[in-house]
Amino acid sequence: MSTNEPTGRAIGGTARMAKLTPEERKAVASKAAKAKAELSKLPKPTHVGTLKIGDAEIPCAVLPDGKRLLSQRGVMSAIGRKYGSKDFQLAAEIGESFGGGNFPVYLAVSSLKPFIDAELAAVVSSPIKYLDPTANSAAFGLDASLLPKILDVWLRARDAGALANAAQTATAAKADILMRGLAHVGIIALVDEATGFQKDREKDALAKILEAFVAKELQPWVRTFPADYYEHLFRIYGYDYPPKGKPQWRPQFFGRITNEVVYNRLAPDLLPELKKAASKAERKAKLHQWLTNDIGHPKLREHLSSIVTLMKLANSPEEFRDLVDRIHPRFGDNMQLDFNES
Repeated sequence: MSTNEPTGRAIGGTARMAKLTPEERKAVASKAAKAKAELSKLPKPTHVGTLKIGDAEIPCAVLPDGKRLLSQRGVMSAIGRKYGSKDFQLAAEIGESFGGGNFPVYLAVSSLKPFIDAELAAVVSSPIKYLDPTANSAAFGLDASLLPKILDVWLRARDAGALANAAQTATAAKADILMRGLAHVGIIALVDEATGFQKDREKDALAKILEAFVAKELQPWVRTFPADYYEHLFRIYGYDYPPKGKPQWRPQFFGRITNEVVYNRLAPDLLPELKKAASKAERKAKLHQWLTNDIGHPKLREHLSSIVTLMKLANSPEEFRDLVDRIHPRFGDNMQLDFNES
């Protein structure tokens, strides 16, 4: 048996090439050679790494000229922005108003436009293309020094009351936490430089400080209950999802259902203890925010995953009740609970 025979994905590639005419194969080869030549012209970083911020990871790199870059996609993930085709269309429209270019999706929000100056718009619309050596492909980077300016756009829009919805407000909250985290690390870096300690500290010490700070601050904003949980609750009880006009609205009795199917079945006597902790707090908080990070939250996520699976199987409150009672009986209580709205 020949050792040169293609395997895996290469089999499909070989089959496709076999169907092409000689002219088509020549065109494919030419295109591949051109792409390889273009890659070879891109600046290759001298250093690459990943900056971990909360639950986000931002690939970063340093070019031969000393310029520090952050991955554009990583920046968008760090501030919690998601995108679709409409976002790209809006980015193109906003970019045109600033003179063209590849305007970034993470700033493609109509309410942000008054807070973006022409200089910032020009720079973020011209991302730096470089070679990502880990993937051997082209990547688009943002000058790392621009991150505070991008965060500031979101914060000024928030302070002016210009943000249009809850998703934008949540992004501004993440921008606020990230900005404070950067300032926190910045002063530590200045002291380390002034004292010479930067030569002795671990190479990722500042990144660890930033990650810990942001993770701690971001915890109240992390969505613990998945969207599927509420989507299927709405379906089971015959409500439209998402609610029209009020996307954050939830029927009041959903809270009682959540206490019964989640907290009363997660651990013995858990619900009373969580309520006791919440009642002593100065600030209002959701019950899950009083769970521990090392045990409580992982257990909650595991339990929620099972509950959502049962929801998907149920077509009525009665079916949901029976499934929950069968799979997750209450601790020390064999009585069936009432899943009705009243």
